[in-house]
Amino acid sequence: MTDSAGAAFLGHLGEVLAGIRAEGLWKTEHAIEGPQGTWVTLAGRRMLNLCANNYIGLADDPRLVAAAGAAMAEAGYGMASVRFICGTHVLHRQLEARLAGFLGMEDAILFAACFDANGAVFEPLLGAEDAVVSDSLNHASLIDGIRLSKARRYRYANGDMADLEAQLRAARAEGARHVLVATDGVFSMDGHFAPLADIRRLADAHGALVLVDDCHATGFVGERGAGTPSRAGVRVDILTGTLGKALGGALGGYVAGPRVVVDLLRQRGRPYLFSNALPPAVVAAGLAALDIVEGADDLRARLFENARHWRAGLEGLGFRLSPGEHPIVPVMLGDAGLAQRMAAALGERGVHVAGFFFPVVPKGQARIRTQMNARLTRGDLDFALAAFAGAGKELGVI
Repeated sequence: MTDSAGAAFLGHLGEVLAGIRAEGLWKTEHAIEGPQGTWVTLAGRRMLNLCANNYIGLADDPRLVAAAGAAMAEAGYGMASVRFICGTHVLHRQLEARLAGFLGMEDAILFAACFDANGAVFEPLLGAEDAVVSDSLNHASLIDGIRLSKARRYRYANGDMADLEAQLRAARAEGARHVLVATDGVFSMDGHFAPLADIRRLADAHGALVLVDDCHATGFVGERGAGTPSRAGVRVDILTGTLGKALGGALGGYVAGPRVVVDLLRQRGRPYLFSNALPPAVVAAGLAALDIVEGADDLRARLFENARHWRAGLEGLGFRLSPGEHPIVPVMLGDAGLAQRMAAALGERGVHVAGFFFPVVPKGQARIRTQMNARLTRGDLDFALAAFAGAGKELGVI
């Protein structure tokens, strides 16, 4: 690259960034001092945290910290290799077996993140003769993973079962060999559950398979926290998920399903074959997290009670919410600038939240996405409701 070419390129990038700022779409990161928890320290201030995926409060749980420390002392800091060379530790296979059993699947395979799991799962399993039918609001990782495969792509409107059936019919009419329906179990920007019972029924009627990304459900939704298929009372063919939310909040993803699916991903899943193995400390903490969640009915009950109290409090104040029962409770504001001003006003009142706006959500649908945690007390929630009341009145939202 010549100096002039480099200057032109960097100048172009600067213009793109200036445009992002001018549209009010600039995202700012806030550094936490100390552990992730219900209360966090930001720039020396103690703040109530309403925007982490820490659903049952395990991110700073001493049992996970102890398990991670013990594993590091015994197995070292990192594996320094991909799995098939010399990066597989006995802990990896233990966690994969535990996840499979917990989710009611034959086997499971670990990835660096669920983004990698979703990026890996489609290409090895599906060819140009096959089809994927995808919900229009699926997570970006599912969308990218589907794009990486050669399968034909069909999209149905979010949660619209008539459209899903139309797309299934179209895939079959156009001669698809294998058809896979892909959906989030929970749509993370809205807190809506996918209608899995109806999806399973339609998939069966048209000879299709079902894949569910259950990142915002594993550990706290369904019986023993086994996720949205458990909640809906159905079996799905493939589940993807994460250790980075309710199961400890660190990193790591997985695909669980039939053993032949997992075996093929071990042989041909590119993010698996070309990424370092998860550190032993993370894997050991994941095992400890499963020990906890399998017996955590009390935490799950408290989490959903907190969600009900929080939702009722916000509605009573006059805020417009995305309807639902999930611990994700979006406060709908519409304008990106207003969402950022609202987040700042709440920050001044001691509540840490984040504004969500394009491209994370469609333009005109900006929001504050609040998330409940089983460790939040009623006093914490009432403190936050008072902050929302003050900020909402100051900005004319309520």
